[in-house]
Amino acid sequence: MKRSIGAALRIPYGHLPKLWGINHSTYNSLWTTASRKMSGTKRPGDGLGPKAGEKRWKRKKTAQEAESSLRSTGSHEEILLEDVRFLLKTSLEPGFDYSQSQASTPQQFSQVQLSISMLSSTGDGLAVSQDGTRVYVVPFTVPGDVVVAKVVKNFPSHSMTDLVEVKEPSKDRDDDLVFCKYFGRCSGCQFQMLSGDYQLQHKHKVIAKAMQNFSNLDQTLVPPVGEVMPSPLLQGYRTKLTPHFDGPRRGGFKEGAPVPDIGFQLKGRSFVLDIEDCPIGTDAVRDGFRSQRDYVKQNLHTFKRGATLLLRESTERTFSSVVSDGGEKTAQCHTDIKTCVSDSKALVTEWVGAAKFSSPAGSFFQNNNSILEKFTTFVQEQLVIPNLPGQDPSESYLIDAYCGSGLFSICCGHGFKGILGVDISSQSIESARQNATENGIYNARFITGNAEAIFADVDFPPEYTSVVIDPPRKGCDELFLSQLLQLGPKRLVYISCNVHTMARDIGWLVRQDLGKNYTIDKIGGFDFFPQTHHVEGYAVLSKNG
Repeated sequence: MKRSIGAALRIPYGHLPKLWGINHSTYNSLWTTASRKMSGTKRPGDGLGPKAGEKRWKRKKTAQEAESSLRSTGSHEEILLEDVRFLLKTSLEPGFDYSQSQASTPQQFSQVQLSISMLSSTGDGLAVSQDGTRVYVVPFTVPGDVVVAKVVKNFPSHSMTDLVEVKEPSKDRDDDLVFCKYFGRCSGCQFQMLSGDYQLQHKHKVIAKAMQNFSNLDQTLVPPVGEVMPSPLLQGYRTKLTPHFDGPRRGGFKEGAPVPDIGFQLKGRSFVLDIEDCPIGTDAVRDGFRSQRDYVKQNLHTFKRGATLLLRESTERTFSSVVSDGGEKTAQCHTDIKTCVSDSKALVTEWVGAAKFSSPAGSFFQNNNSILEKFTTFVQEQLVIPNLPGQDPSESYLIDAYCGSGLFSICCGHGFKGILGVDISSQSIESARQNATENGIYNARFITGNAEAIFADVDFPPEYTSVVIDPPRKGCDELFLSQLLQLGPKRLVYISCNVHTMARDIGWLVRQDLGKNYTIDKIGGFDFFPQTHHVEGYAVLSKNG
């Protein structure tokens, strides 16, 4: 039973009692009940999550690390459980021990009327049972909604449900804002019925809760969370989509076989929802989506199994000069032609302001171009170290860890005497070198890092050095963070697509002996993915002395 519960939640067994706020003896008594109640379909992850599948700086864990089960993973389930615990504690009488109560377990597939009281960090509405001992997780709902929901799966403290009907809409719900016919079934978007301002306010709270629940810091060390920078586009912004379809386990598709559903995960199920168009994609990506659907239909027999389709926007920019009446060239303008690339090895081109980036279509690059220029400008401002008395202002250096194809090195490297980009992917390093040359950046070098000695080739003076890191969703491991503290840069800017692992990592840094001299200057976020629960976070730290 230990294995089945741990597998169902995708977190170590030893971590579960801590997450549920109960002791091990109480948890043991739930085994038999849980084995009977935990049935239903597997709940999938978010198929549209940013940076899905990134495996940079992956290595085998040491025996000591493998034994540790208390380090937060920042998983969807772990984040949800924090909100469930909070709501249960606030709904019960002071001093009531909900972990010892006999929470009534609803019958699977039964329907229940609920009043939504909270929006979780995972994007689902939360409601408390009448006796205050169970939380219902209801997708596509807003605090203030009165709804009918169908119970899909039961856990000891909460039940996962499907939304059946909104009987009384919240004052904050506006269904006229919904622009996609698949909303409410597709797992990609959660918030299309909410205004842009409401979404920003919610994501601000998500960052604050992450720092409170996952940093393990005295909150006096954490500054107030800054405003979340809005995206210029609320739809039509995604420059990359990866729809998929399932196939036979063996033998491939036969001639005349029915065409499978092609699209994204059905919310709450391990099935694909057939989707013909995704309006959060750019026009080029949406055109490519339709084209790739047709290709699969016409060539289905060539597929050995199911597949994931790559849809990546590429921009060809042509320049021309504006000539005045006197025949003089007064300005230069450009025209962009957008196309969709589906070959993961083909080169695509992305422009961020005046900076040009080329990289393989299958490699990682931020997927909302509309916000990138403001985003990189902000990051550049945070990387600047205030000059010390008598210091040459040109005496400053930048390290771009997890540099990828060189986004921060190129867009944020102006004014630095030297730049070093480090990544474990040799393909990314090659792209970064070519992009630096293309953009006239000659003070930067890029190296393929070794996970065990990432900063071995760094010779910058740490008191004049800034570091920007942008890890994948799982965040940084303690080996990387330890090396970062040994390096001891003056300024650190942490960018993250998972604010919960960011909070964990920042908290770990500040709690170490070498990290006690660091102050957290700023915490905030960017709305890279409107209509979804995802928020890009940032943290700025400075070393004292």
